[in-house]
Amino acid sequence: MAASLHRPTETRMRLRYGVNETDSWWHFALGPQRETIWGRLREMDTRIIRIFVFDKKTPDPVTDWHLFASYIQAVLNVGAIPMITFAKFPLPRLVDDPRAVRWFANQCADVVWSCIEQWGGETVRDWYWCVWNEPNNTWISGGLGFEQYRRIYEEVAQGILRWLSPFLGGRKLQLGGPSVEGFDPFWMDWVWRFVNEIDHSLIGFVNWHLYVDWRAHGEKGAPEDGAIHRDLIMFQTPEYESRARAVAQVVGEAKILNVCGEWNVHSHYLPHVRARFNQSMFGAAYGASALLHLMRGGAEAEMLWTGTDDACGYGVMDKDAMPTPLFHTRKLCAQYLRYGDWLSFPTYDHGDPAVDVVVSRGQEGRKSALLVHLKDSAATYALSELASGLAECRVLLKIDGGTGNQVLETSCDGTVRFEGYGVAVVTNLVPVFCQKPT
Repeated sequence: MAASLHRPTETRMRLRYGVNETDSWWHFALGPQRETIWGRLREMDTRIIRIFVFDKKTPDPVTDWHLFASYIQAVLNVGAIPMITFAKFPLPRLVDDPRAVRWFANQCADVVWSCIEQWGGETVRDWYWCVWNEPNNTWISGGLGFEQYRRIYEEVAQGILRWLSPFLGGRKLQLGGPSVEGFDPFWMDWVWRFVNEIDHSLIGFVNWHLYVDWRAHGEKGAPEDGAIHRDLIMFQTPEYESRARAVAQVVGEAKILNVCGEWNVHSHYLPHVRARFNQSMFGAAYGASALLHLMRGGAEAEMLWTGTDDACGYGVMDKDAMPTPLFHTRKLCAQYLRYGDWLSFPTYDHGDPAVDVVVSRGQEGRKSALLVHLKDSAATYALSELASGLAECRVLLKIDGGTGNQVLETSCDGTVRFEGYGVAVVTNLVPVFCQKPT
């Protein structure tokens, strides 16, 4: 069947890779395999690591500063920038009490002051600070309204500025929110009001979250057939692009970053259920497709939920740094779709949207194409039908149902064959740390 080739305009790769390190923070920061974990995060070019304060059983900076400082130092040891999230107002019933709001803002400001004392203002001024986590989620925040959130945000912003302003030197305060949950049908109202009702000098980024499902097969109207359910989930990855574009439109010309601060395939309440989606080859293909669509949509940062994971069903590696398939696909993205590269997104018009493609052109003649096969069936693609100019890409790197939990390196004969869900890169670079078939 003939395929048509479209030649879209190249765009700069602006997406910074990141992760959340929250539920399993101890293994990330202090566990026996922490240095191996840090090394894996570097392999994924992790530039931002979102950590929590006042929630998720993370160290309390007020009562145990030494432990909390170790948490932040682990982020710095990776070579990443912390995004410190003041995750939750501790007394929801007092959210309308000005004294309680002021107390919370002072607690947040004290964390900033302590960070300046420990690491210096010239370092801390470049960190990200986030107010609250999913305030629009009734289960988490108890029905908080935007007006209440705005009062808290503005009070916290003023408290942080009190300590950071002497060091900013014309830089913008990297404070943001509202970290809205994407299941809520009116999530965009929060983003619009956040950008339009708060002084832009107090906003460094807009943070939004997206999982596409939370139901097990057959639960709450989900298909009983697992294959159908997975197909319905996989075909929603373009939502990352459409939401990124919608947020960018709201932000307009303002110097405010567009951040997908939390995402993964599935958020079922039982770890073993969500792990089937998140920590499988299906989740790896979904994740690569989601990243591709975030790039297309113009998002400027993403943070997967999560990096390290002790049996929670989300992470790209476990507490012993053993990787999941999604680790390998994120590493492929990081190695071959680099910040600042020129990207193009050719469309494979085959009557069936079974493959996502991005072509990357970088310095010193680097050229690569990343392919994501979106179906649990075998398929072969001719590179000449996907994009022009790939004949020089003689190296093939692939992970799919036939490779197991590893990336295999072979020579490329002009075609790429997938055994089920998979991700592949064809490149003119010499790869490193890939398994060769025996």
